[in-house]
Amino acid sequence: MTTPLPHLTEIRALEEALHRPEIRRSRAAVEALLAEGFVEFGASGTVYHRAEIIELLLQEDEADDGKLQTDDYRLTAIASDAVLLTYRTHRVESDGSERHVLRSSIWKRTGAKWQMLFHQGTVTAPAR
Repeated sequence: MTTPLPHLTEIRALEEALHRPEIRRSRAAVEALLAEGFVEFGASGTVYHRAEIIELLLQEDEADDGKLQTDDYRLTAIASDAVLLTYRTHRVESDGSERHVLRSSIWKRTGAKWQMLFHQGTVTAPAR
């Protein structure tokens, strides 16, 4: 028997948890959300692995907590135990500049829970 794939609202809630400062600054919370073997291709072009990204998140400054706006979520099944989530983010930086990013995450079922295996952010122009 196969387990049904998650609904967009379930994966979106997990993804957005990683946007919240109280989650980003909790080692246990981030470890629960990121799968072993997690990799991120950052918008800067830097490749981050699970241990590195956890340490970076724990060290984030509260000044980095600008309000992140998200939209255009889409969820695509890529295997019986994996989904691809894509969406856009927009943030107004402290200097007044705007940053628009296309984001994609692969979430995989690990036992009874979903964990992020891969994430990529690509800086882009504002959506039209």
